[in-house]
Amino acid sequence: MEQYDGEECYMQQQDDWDRDLLLDPAWEKQQRKTFTAWCNSHLRKAGTQIENIEEDFRDGLKLMLLLEVISGERLAKPERGKMRVHKISNVNKALDFIASKGVKLVSIGAEEIVDGNAKMTLGMIWTIILRFAIQDISVEETSAKEGLLLWCQRKTAPYKNVNIQNFHISWKDGLGFCALIHRHRPELIDYGKLRKDDPMTNLNTAFDVAEKYLDIPKMLDAEDIVGTARPDEKAIMTYVSSFYHAFSGAQKAETAANRICKVLAVNQENEQLMEDYERLASDLLEWIRRTIPWLENRMPENTMQAMQQKLEDFRDYRRLHKPPKVQEKCQLEINFNTLQTKLRLSNRPAFMPSEGKMVSDIINAWGNLEGAEKGYEEWLLNEIRRLERLDHLAEKFRQKATIHEAWTEGQEEVLQKHDYETASLSEIKALLKKHEAFESDLAAHQDRVEQIAAIAQELNELDYYDSPSVNARCQRICDQWDTLGALTQKRGEALQRTGKLLETIDQLYLEFAKRAAPFNNWMESAMEDLQDTFIVHTIEEIQGLSTAHEQFKATLPEADKERQAILGIHNEIAKIVQTYHVNMAGTNPYTTITPQEVNTKWDKVKQLVPQRDQALIEEHARQQNNERLRRQFANQANVIGPWIQTKMEEIGRISIEMHGTLEDQLQHLRQYEKSIVNYKPKIDQLEGDHQLIQEALIFDNKHTKYTMEHIRVGWEQLLTTIARTINEIENQILTRDAKGISQEQLNEFRASFNHFDRDHSGTLGAEEFKACLISLGFDIANDAQGESEFSRIMSVVDPNRMGLVTFQAFIDFMSRETADTDTADQVIASFKVLAGDKNYILADELRRELPPDQAEYCIARMAPYTGPDGVPGALDYMSFSTALYGESDL
Repeated sequence: MEQYDGEECYMQQQDDWDRDLLLDPAWEKQQRKTFTAWCNSHLRKAGTQIENIEEDFRDGLKLMLLLEVISGERLAKPERGKMRVHKISNVNKALDFIASKGVKLVSIGAEEIVDGNAKMTLGMIWTIILRFAIQDISVEETSAKEGLLLWCQRKTAPYKNVNIQNFHISWKDGLGFCALIHRHRPELIDYGKLRKDDPMTNLNTAFDVAEKYLDIPKMLDAEDIVGTARPDEKAIMTYVSSFYHAFSGAQKAETAANRICKVLAVNQENEQLMEDYERLASDLLEWIRRTIPWLENRMPENTMQAMQQKLEDFRDYRRLHKPPKVQEKCQLEINFNTLQTKLRLSNRPAFMPSEGKMVSDIINAWGNLEGAEKGYEEWLLNEIRRLERLDHLAEKFRQKATIHEAWTEGQEEVLQKHDYETASLSEIKALLKKHEAFESDLAAHQDRVEQIAAIAQELNELDYYDSPSVNARCQRICDQWDTLGALTQKRGEALQRTGKLLETIDQLYLEFAKRAAPFNNWMESAMEDLQDTFIVHTIEEIQGLSTAHEQFKATLPEADKERQAILGIHNEIAKIVQTYHVNMAGTNPYTTITPQEVNTKWDKVKQLVPQRDQALIEEHARQQNNERLRRQFANQANVIGPWIQTKMEEIGRISIEMHGTLEDQLQHLRQYEKSIVNYKPKIDQLEGDHQLIQEALIFDNKHTKYTMEHIRVGWEQLLTTIARTINEIENQILTRDAKGISQEQLNEFRASFNHFDRDHSGTLGAEEFKACLISLGFDIANDAQGESEFSRIMSVVDPNRMGLVTFQAFIDFMSRETADTDTADQVIASFKVLAGDKNYILADELRRELPPDQAEYCIARMAPYTGPDGVPGALDYMSFSTALYGESDL
């Protein structure tokens, strides 16, 4: 119907043209001049022009060229012959092309054009002008002539003395042309100085300015309009349509420039996000790189104080240095997801960080850090236990060595004496008995020597820092012990040789020596045990020590009886000596132990017993306090651990279930985040209790399965999960708003996603994702073509090739599949508007149409390119789209 109405319109206009030409032949002159100028304004784009409108179109060549220029299409190949039949063929091709555009030519044939019929030629050109210059004009639902007239009325309405009602006498005074120019380019005409009674000046001013500044050729002379009672309507319409196209082109250029500005702004913002990601990733990886060697340093310290300082430094790292880095890691993942979402919404390729800076690389590096951290903490605790054990063993070694050295002091000199050579028989016998007592004492000290050697060996195995001095002292004791053994054997043999000379031996001295020696050894062992330091970690261990101590105290009455018996022997000896006036040297020849020494050591034992009681009581109190700390920590940990697990499960349900809109879910998640943050003081309180436990050197806790490391890891995972879930909902909102997805569509997408997310992990494997697509109507066949299509889809939703599809990537893909995009068409239109008649864009054109900062940004990207005509710094369409959008589907 519309084509029929257009044909009727053209037929009516053609009949009007015939009548007008017959009524006023003077109009033919105006039409010749206007139509010739109009044709030349287009033909000069092809490097040619016409002089005589009815002569130059006779062969059809320039007519076909004119139609190609104004339509932008290629016509059939023209005939190059000079014969009439060739010319008629060319004109027919042009007339057929005009007819293909919905124009029905009436009374215009190829023969009339070839014969140079001026009337038919002008009619044909007017038909072309109507079709290609006026028909497409549309203003407020009016088109063609009415649309052009309405446009003129709207543009000139504010100007005095201008009243456009038609396309003839309304333009005679020239003010209409001047008003159109001033409305769009006020700097070109001083409208206030124009006068309605001076039409010649007004018309010449408008025509000259249009030709010089607006690239509108001069189609009429002022005299043609002023000297005619009623100017030719078609000539005026043709002239005015040139003004319309000139000014509407400028408006399109402005719209294209605004569109490019928006694209450039998005590009600049995305590039800034990429730079920020690279910088943050580099800083975090560098911190991890510097921290891991510190955590992997296993250089042991020699003292407990130094290791305690290492433990304090590690606590500072956990409390002060690591938490900000945990936040940076979380923020980095959030920024990466946001950037990928923006790039997808802009139809840009996914952002691929530099090598070694992928999110997976950061996660792996963070895992290595936490592994090194766990190993370092275990090493610290084991090293402290080792040093504690070493200090205990070293002190025990010193005590036993000191006691042994005190016992062996002077023994070599005694064993090397030759007093038996001048002794009497009784003295020899006494020396022999004394030597037998010494051998008994020597055997009793064998266990201590073996204990000293065993402790030295254990110190060496535990890598004690002062092992050389321990080994040297132990070697001296062992060498001395061997020497004592050899000397004892030698002296015993000598005494045996001379013992036969002795017949009487004081049995009481011998009995004293025999009973006093083991009792003395028992007292020394008791004093050693009572002064021995002890290390316990539990109530049960201290109770065991207390029980053993009570058992020891129960043996004291029997020991006292033995002491009194030994002292009774000595008293009997003294009585015999006094009674029989035995000549004695004042000492027992069989032993060096004296009753005074026995009493002194016995008093020492009785003094050490209550001291041991007090030490055990204090240690028992300390272990009770440690048990209280264990229970205090366990009571809180047994509440916090399940709470963290519950919150993790609740967040997972919120992100999977479809209750309310995305904004409701986001608000719900933020309330959860606030409640989680408010729970931080309890974590800090638990950290304080944990620090008290570590300061008390408590290494195990049977009242809870949770350690502080478990709580820390769970807390960090909880914070990361809530932040990541909030970010995913925000990105879903951003995608929904950008793509125009309804809430019902989102619910349908979520329902499908959840159905195939069997393990409720929030992600789909490749096969789960494929099944989900098939359920939504995607045709993915089980053949090579289907697998290829599915691989293409996976490269879109999983650019990092992790083998998993998140819900955000899923809705991005679904929104892309269901939403229309006209980015490519906009780029093509923007390029054509800015390029104009050329097929490339220059830097100066960008500076004129764009804001300075964005123009320079685009010009900088133009540097590597050269235009198709060898123009440096110019862009053809493909280079323009690449410079503006990067390597993309455009």
